[in-house]
Amino acid sequence: MLLLKDFKHKVHEGHKGFFFVYFVYFVSFVFILSACLQSSDCFREDVFCAGLVTDTLGINDHGMNQDTWAGLEEAKANGLVDQIEYIESVDTRDYEKNIAYFAENGYDVIITTGIGMRDETLRASDFYLGSVFIGMNQPYEETRPNMIPVTFAEDQMGFVAGALAARISEIQIIGAVCETSGIDSMWRYCEGFRAGAKFTDEKIKVQVIYREDGSSEKLFIDETWGYDTAQKLIQRGVDVIFAAGGGTGQGALRAAAQANVPAIGAERNQATVLAESGSSVVTSIFGRASFEVQNVIRRLKDGNISEPRLSQIKYVPLNQKFPESLTQEMDILLIGLWKGEIKTGVSFEKP
Repeated sequence: MLLLKDFKHKVHEGHKGFFFVYFVYFVSFVFILSACLQSSDCFREDVFCAGLVTDTLGINDHGMNQDTWAGLEEAKANGLVDQIEYIESVDTRDYEKNIAYFAENGYDVIITTGIGMRDETLRASDFYLGSVFIGMNQPYEETRPNMIPVTFAEDQMGFVAGALAARISEIQIIGAVCETSGIDSMWRYCEGFRAGAKFTDEKIKVQVIYREDGSSEKLFIDETWGYDTAQKLIQRGVDVIFAAGGGTGQGALRAAAQANVPAIGAERNQATVLAESGSSVVTSIFGRASFEVQNVIRRLKDGNISEPRLSQIKYVPLNQKFPESLTQEMDILLIGLWKGEIKTGVSFEKP
């Protein structure tokens, strides 16, 4: 049984020297935008501390970082955590030292967000055995006794988007603009979209376009390609657009807004992020990080850590121009997917 007290060490002997510890204190201070830490308390057995290291999108990303922090705030309000803090990473090179800051200050749980921090989190779990690491949206092939991955089912998120697109399409021609299918998560998103649309209407026409021939240097940031591809789909008659893949997907959402074509986003609340240039985004679908953070911490404190599992997903509420019955349909679909009563039929890896 995995118990929190088994991970709590008062001294990290043999790992870091005197001068390096103070170097970490100095460097990390620059990146702390929350309140001053009372780090000494976190070494106490009766004080439970949880720290969040964000990726470079920052705490107010309207997505994984913000939702994870909200979960920590709720966990503290509910008495699950005594002290919470976050560090916003300015550069990817900051990940390792930001994680080290919390570990060197006795934090029981250190949470990192996004697949871009996966390697640094795994290395830290090997080095800092006194902390438990929670990797949000970080699938791992390797396991560690102090590493808890929280992953979200991209195929299910795409499936819900496809089902919704099929329901709101007026001419039964819908499309998806996606990053390269060479990334399994992107492939799951967009093949899930196709499957969800067909689940709702077998006769619907679904056009899915991946960015297969673009430069690797523009991975997830090729807004021009996303914009141009969405325009082409709209010219072909597509009347609902789904987009996934960071900035590449956002380019497609901007094109949809200019053409006043309903669009569905992923990964973050894209309507809020894009503001006027995302005016036609009817909803965004992403992982329910706030709920999962609390759930994992509760199980951790109870010593009831089970095998990693796919976590719940959510969507931004539809606006009032859509009937309440449509929201009810989406909720029923989400429950069916969560319980396993509805299968997407999309494999975990691209064949």
